[in-house]
Formats: sequence, structure tokens, C-alpha cells
Amino acid sequence: MLCYEHNKTLFYTKTYHNMIHIFVAFLLVSTSLGPVLSLQPVRDSGHRQLQNCTLNPHKDIQKLRRVQAYLKKINKPAVKTIQSPDGDVIDCVPSHLQPAFDHPQLKGQKPLKPAVRPKGHNLTEAVSESFQLWRDTGESCPKGTVPIRRTTEQDILRASSLRRYGRIRRHVRRDSTGYGHEHAVVFENGDQYYGAKASLSVWAPRVTNEYEFSLSQIWIISGSFGNDLNTIEAGWQVSPELYGDNYPRFFTYWTSDAYQTTGCYNLLCSGFVQTNNKVAIGAAISPRSSYNGRQFDIGLMVWKDPKHGHWWLEFGPGLLVGYWPAFLFSHLRSHANMVQFGGEIVNTRSSGFHTSTQMGSGHFAEEGFRKAAYFRNLQTVDWDNNLVPLTNIHLKADRANCYDIRQGRNHVWGTYFYYGGPGRNVRCP
Repeated sequence: MLCYEHNKTLFYTKTYHNMIHIFVAFLLVSTSLGPVLSLQPVRDSGHRQLQNCTLNPHKDIQKLRRVQAYLKKINKPAVKTIQSPDGDVIDCVPSHLQPAFDHPQLKGQKPLKPAVRPKGHNLTEAVSESFQLWRDTGESCPKGTVPIRRTTEQDILRASSLRRYGRIRRHVRRDSTGYGHEHAVVFENGDQYYGAKASLSVWAPRVTNEYEFSLSQIWIISGSFGNDLNTIEAGWQVSPELYGDNYPRFFTYWTSDAYQTTGCYNLLCSGFVQTNNKVAIGAAISPRSSYNGRQFDIGLMVWKDPKHGHWWLEFGPGLLVGYWPAFLFSHLRSHANMVQFGGEIVNTRSSGFHTSTQMGSGHFAEEGFRKAAYFRNLQTVDWDNNLVPLTNIHLKADRANCYDIRQGRNHVWGTYFYYGGPGRNVRCP
């Protein structure tokens, strides 16, 4: 197996990126001078053994070419480019040229007009227009374009492989602790669901290594927890592997086969159709909540358009971000059989014990407001496009000594819950 397939390797270092053209030239010359170099097995930062790590000039050059071809495909021509303070480059791409329209069933089409929102939806909650770092520049994308975070070569080389870039790698079961994913969630099932809505506080949890992440999101779920699982997901996440930093970022995900071959994060494949020129999916959220200080939350709503059957996404103060076309799914073409809200982390146990990656604020639910992360005003959408309260609530914390959850209800926040935790501690070895 090549070094490329093990993330951080000797071949793909920062020095390599700075001297890529010189090194490729060296590889071409070396093929005519002698055998391929062999390196001694080394360990990466995740303490995984890299066996038989070899430099194969022909294969490595082929991989580089595939990376460049992918970048050319995914990074569409822009009419304007914005440099974000966090280092991101935001491209303003004509809406009809975005990645979704590479899909055979969408070629030649344009984004649909906005769907009718569910009855009972309140647009009065105010959130600052500058809720992403790239907007702090004062720049914006023109009408008729969509802002897309530019994918870089470094983004791809952090992934385990080009094929897996922008996708979740995991086996799925309801209790997924055996595969390193741990949750603290509220869910409801036992009915037919056509959407979900909530406001969730935004934090910047510590993630201890690049092979882990921490997220807070809404799941729209249908099918079984086998190979036919359909999900639509939206929220915020800290993912050093995907983004190269520790900022909380607005994200989306979808799959129609339990994360196997379909779906992706954000706009990294043909699927989600963006319609908004003010929100960049995958961009950093700002401001963020602080411990015992100001709290900042974002509103999210996903619902099924009764007219066309597509699943629409709203973010913040009534901003329609776009939609997942119904044809992407099997079970979700009809409805969801489960909705879920809460946090998730990956625990690689890279040092031989439980990770210290935080969920939410990094503090347990019992600490409450201004200290623990929360979801508030939880609702679902019924068959007649009405927002309705949850009636069949279940709570689940895979490892409550590491990350826990507490649910409540009042007249201001409706159904709400606090959740999260520090990960490794005296009760979570």
C-alpha cells in the first residue's frame, strides 16, 4: 500500500508541497537510474504502523494527476474570488455551474424556486448577517452565483484516499460505539416525518488529532441501519482532516447507502443544489459561544417540499440554502422514519485510552446555560407541512461518563436539551 493512502507520510510533507515540481522532475529522472527507494516502516501521528511504505514514481505521478483532475472538476470557474481571514478561498460560481449540475439527472437545469416553508414557521428570530468568517471581509457574491469554499490539494492529501475524500468512512449500526463513533442525542421515531427544526449553540470543541472530529447536527433518517440507510444531515463540525484547522464550520451530508459509495460532505460531489449567495457550506462560523459568556446559536430546518418532494435546508435567519433532490434517495423519496438531534465525536483511542476530543462545549449537560452546549425549540414537520412538537422523545448517550445529555421543556425554549462532555476523565478512562 502506498504512503499516499496513509494520510500524513514522508512523501507528502509540507516540504514536498513547496517543491512539488522539482520533486516530480526528480522522480522522472530516477526511474531511468535505478530501482525504487524503500523506506523503513515509520509511525504517523495516529500511532498506526506504516508497512512497506515505498516511493513508486509512476504510480505517485498518476495519483498527482488524478488529484489535479479532481480539483479541476470540483473547483468551478468563478466570476469573483474572496479571501477569507481564516485562509479559505471562497469562489463565487454561477449557480448553474455548481457541482450538483454535473449529475446526469440535473445536467442543463437550473436551481428551483424556493419551496413553501412549513406552517407555523417563525422568521422573527434575529441573527447577525455576518455569521461566517468570510463575510467579515465585507465582500459578497453577486446574485446568480453561489459561494463555494475552494478545495485545495492539501485538503485531498489529508484524506485516506482520493476516493474517500469528503466522505464518512464507517460501518453503521444504531449503537456505533464499537466503530469509534460516540453520540449524545435526542431522537424520535415511530411515525412518518417530513422534516425537523432546531436552534443549536455553536462552540469550538477541542479535537485531539486529525483523524477525529466533533459535530452537532440534525439527522433526517430513513431505512434500516444496514446497507439501505438514507440520511440527510446538517449542522456544524470541527474536522481537522476535512478542513485543516479547528474552526467550527457549517456543513451538510447525505447518503443513500449507509455511507458506502453515495453522498458526501457539502458540495464535494454532485447532489445538493445550492440556491443562496450569502452562505458558504463548509465555511467557518463566527461568532461562537464562550464558557460563562455570550452564547451564539444558529437555526436549522430541513423539510420536504410538498410540491416537488425535494428536501430543503434553511440556515440562520430564514436563509434558504438549497435542496437535496428527491431522486438521490430511495426511502427518503417518501418520508423519514426517524429524526435525531445532538452531538457526535470520533474516538480513535490513538494513545491507547479514550480520546480527549470534546463534544459541544466540552462540559457536561448538568452545568447548564452558558456552560454546556444546547439544542432548543425542537420540532418536526408532519405530513401536512406543519411544524409540530416532539411527542415520542428518546435520549441516548453511548458513553454517559464521557459525554451526556439532559432534556427539558419550557415556554420559551419549547423542547430543549443540554449535551456534551470532555471525553477522557477519571470516569472515562
